[in-house]
Amino acid sequence: MIKVLLKSLREYKKASILTPILIFFEVVCEVSVPFLTQELINEMQNHGSDIANGNIKNFVLICSALIIVAMLALIFGFLSAKFAAEAASGLAKNLRKDMYYKIQEFSFENIDKFSASSLVTRMTTDVANVQMAYGMVIRSLVRSPLMVIFSAVMCFAINTYLALIYVALIPIVAILFALIIKFAMPVFTKLFPKYDALNESVQENINGIRVVKNYVREDFEIKKFNKASSDLKNGFIKAERIVALQTPILQFAINIAVFASSIGGAIIITRSNGNAMELGGLQALISYGIQILMALMFLSFITVMISMAYAAGKRIAEVLVEEPTIKNPENPIYEIKDGSIEFNNVSFKYSSNAELDVLSNINLKIESGMTVGIIGATGSSKTTLVNLISRLYDVTEGELKVAGINVKEYDLKTLRDQVSVVLQKNVLFSGTIIENLRWGSKDASIDEIKHACKIACADEFIETFPDGYDTYIEQGGTNVSGGQKQRLCIARALLKKPKIIILDDSTSAVDTKTDSLIRKGFKNELADTTKIIIAQRLTSIENADLVIVMDGGTINGIGTNEELLKNNLIYQEVYNIQNNIKEVGA
Repeated sequence: MIKVLLKSLREYKKASILTPILIFFEVVCEVSVPFLTQELINEMQNHGSDIANGNIKNFVLICSALIIVAMLALIFGFLSAKFAAEAASGLAKNLRKDMYYKIQEFSFENIDKFSASSLVTRMTTDVANVQMAYGMVIRSLVRSPLMVIFSAVMCFAINTYLALIYVALIPIVAILFALIIKFAMPVFTKLFPKYDALNESVQENINGIRVVKNYVREDFEIKKFNKASSDLKNGFIKAERIVALQTPILQFAINIAVFASSIGGAIIITRSNGNAMELGGLQALISYGIQILMALMFLSFITVMISMAYAAGKRIAEVLVEEPTIKNPENPIYEIKDGSIEFNNVSFKYSSNAELDVLSNINLKIESGMTVGIIGATGSSKTTLVNLISRLYDVTEGELKVAGINVKEYDLKTLRDQVSVVLQKNVLFSGTIIENLRWGSKDASIDEIKHACKIACADEFIETFPDGYDTYIEQGGTNVSGGQKQRLCIARALLKKPKIIILDDSTSAVDTKTDSLIRKGFKNELADTTKIIIAQRLTSIENADLVIVMDGGTINGIGTNEELLKNNLIYQEVYNIQNNIKEVGA
């Protein structure tokens, strides 16, 4: 996992290496400060009268050295913090970018493994945790052990017996901090799914805000959000209560150590008349002891952060190591000759662990340029069938061919450029109409755009807008109607000039007259393009060359409108229901 994450370090390796080097010199300078302070106190104690009489050469030298060392510690500390921040933020930037790019490569099967809210959490909260931990690792995780070692050496250099007081406290404090981490870590780990739940609550509410308001369910959504937020809060409170024990434990240890070393130092100084140890040495030893214990506290705090980051890092690595289930072949084909489609004994299921197939034993041949209608009840796998054509999913069994070649042999970009799909859920992006339409072809001229809009019957409402094709579309297309959104999506698909175009219930929000005009435009302008129309209204597919009736993931019937009215019970039932509705309406 760590190896996977560090691959994203790239151009920030230099900053990561420089940080611990600078930390080393910062620690050396900081450890030198108590030593110089000791010399200063001893100088004033032993030669105070000389200093008062103007003999201040040694005093000035020690003061100068103290100032220089303090300034160097400041400079090294500033530079190490600068490089650590650069390395940590750079790693976070690259992790977000790498995850985002990876997600673009995912098939629908890959995306189905991760919820949208979970992916958002991984790219935000989880990356932030890794960023903070990495900055601490290359800075504080280097600094704390060095500070403990150097300070302990200096303690023994001053007085072995008093140094043992601090050495004896080190394992005791370390064990207590380890217990804190042991109990706090599982609590922190459980917080990540709660982040997902909170994000999911917010996302669902924002995406479905119109439904929420229509059903006056604001109070229910608020309660759901408050529950997710409270669960997260309670988890943090529980974890922080455990971690909060660090400070009083450390403070108690420092007080005990200072008390013991002060009493012991006073006895040693008094009995030896200052020969075994001077006052400055005692002061320095206490400073070094405090540095040791403070370094241990930082080390335990860093360990908690690393533990949290480890759990976050595993979630990030799951995305980065996820292999797309749909990949380009080694020697892909970059040309699709026509729009013919052939299903040979095709079966499909979304998961290899699933017991039943979603599609079973599909055998179907569609000639290039045909208009094919697909009808069936909700859940009959109409959308699943057409998703296989552009390799949004791969068939589980059998073979699917386009232009006589297995779709798995084509370059993915080439295939998806030539198989244009207008999804059941229409999506427009924030930007102008012309910017949205150029998703179909970034180099499309204004004449080509207008022609596509004319076929899709979108020109009639675009020209009524004051800004025409420069009209700004809000995120999700919220400032245009459902029918207008559908027609814009159809025009966008037409700009790709595909060999195959699939409309997945994409005219459900337009009136029957407009639906008829769109189909007429398809017939006149797209004679060589294979047209597959999934619809609930029989009027949308009654003139198709071929109509497919789906039922429970299988093909229940194939034929023209007239043939199916004679020999297919499902088609007859739908026809009778829809015509009865018409008669009642009349």
